[in-house]
Amino acid sequence: MKVMFTPKEFTRLLELVHLAMRVVEGRQGEESPHVQRYAELEQKLYELATPLGCADLVDVGDTGALVPSEKLLDDERLAKIAGDYDNDTFWHELVTRLSDRDLASEQARQAVQDMGGPSIDTDARLRKLEDGYWDEFEKNDLANVILLRGGRG
Repeated sequence: MKVMFTPKEFTRLLELVHLAMRVVEGRQGEESPHVQRYAELEQKLYELATPLGCADLVDVGDTGALVPSEKLLDDERLAKIAGDYDNDTFWHELVTRLSDRDLASEQARQAVQDMGGPSIDTDARLRKLEDGYWDEFEKNDLANVILLRGGRG
């Protein structure tokens, strides 16, 4: 199979590979157990950079492996995409985890009190909790968030 790329297309592919590897590495960096799955493919693509007119996007790293160049690492568009992704992930995780925590607390309280009434419609209640957190964070960001060390919220 033969695939043809213009330099512009291959530049975008390398940008995509860089962003994807950033996600795969996560906060663990190259020590992430998931990196090996994609490292060989990443190297193959970096090896094609020079013949496809994108030599300025790769450098040789300390270990001899090809790595993204400073030009790729410092690209403002890519930094914005990565920042938007991190921000979006943060808010979604925060809302999800707080809502899950609150729902579990409500379910435990109901079980202990054994009110004998209908059980909580978990899907509807979870959506209501999530909506409440989204409203709060959209209005006030983190201004009203207080951490009670050793306490329960």
